[in-house]
Order: sequence, then C-alpha cells, then structure tokens
Amino acid sequence: MERCRLVFSGSGGQGVITAAIILAETAVLFEGLEATQAQAYGPEARGGATRSDIIIADSPIRYPKVTQPNVLVCLTQEAYTKFYPIIRPGGLLLTDSRYVKMYSKVDARQVQLPMYKSVMGEIGKPIVFNICMLGAVIGITELVSPESLMKVLENRIPAGFIELNRKALEIGMNLGKNCKI
Repeated sequence: MERCRLVFSGSGGQGVITAAIILAETAVLFEGLEATQAQAYGPEARGGATRSDIIIADSPIRYPKVTQPNVLVCLTQEAYTKFYPIIRPGGLLLTDSRYVKMYSKVDARQVQLPMYKSVMGEIGKPIVFNICMLGAVIGITELVSPESLMKVLENRIPAGFIELNRKALEIGMNLGKNCKI
C-alpha cells in the first residue's frame, strides 16, 4: 500500500478528531497497518477551524504530522479557506456541499458531497455527520474495510448508538463509492 496522508478539518465539535482516531485505530487494530494520528487543540476546540492528521502505511512512520495530504477533508468554509493550500498535487479534496463553497483552483481532485444533507434527510440527527464523512472517505479510498471500522465503532460507542452509526457509515460509503480515486 502506498503511504496515505490525510487531514480532516472542520469546526470544533463536529467530530473530525474522533473520526480520525477511529480511522487510525481501524488501520492498526484490524487491518495490520501502521498509523499515526495527531490533532490541534486550543481555541479551535470551541468552534474555530480544527484539524486532525492521520498517516496510514504498511511501513514504519517516522513523523506524525502531515504537511501535504493525499486526502484533505474540509467540513466548514473556515477550514476550507485555511487548509486548501496544503493539498498534495493530484490529491483528493473532499468537502460538504452545505457548508463549503469551493472557490479556489487547486491541483487536486475536488469532490463535493451532500453529507450533512444526507444524514439529516435519512437519520435526522447531526451527531453522526462525522461518521458519514468517514464513510465517504472509506468509500472513495478503500483504505480500510467498513467491517473493520464497525468493529472499532462497536468498541467505542454505547450499544444504543451502533445502528445509528452503521447507517451513517453506509450513507457516506454510498456517497463516496462513485468517486473512487
């Protein structure tokens, strides 16, 4: 597998850091891969643009920070404005169509999906927006299997929320499956 560098960005409270942790755990615990995850804390945790870096590889990772991600996810306009310049040429820039207006030309594949709208339309609860985003990333990149990701979710969240998260993951995967890189 080629080393994949990802950055998830959005607003504090959207769950981008939680989604990054879940992805890294999935890679390590159930896929036999190496992974690192690092995040930004500070005023971002209260609503500003926040960021989490993930690296997934089949060889040792010597530095946990991402400078030019293969995959950049921006869930808010502020995150897009702040982070779009860091995308690796030829990478994937994924945004949510409700919250982000893409206005910049970048040397990357820009994909805009109605993740929030789909979650609200099919589930009605925004709490799983981050899991839908994670499903879209997995649907596009196939970095880890959805079954492995569900095993991590089953270990991390209360039993009463498993089906809600499973549905959100499926919604995201269905949105992402037509956008394979």
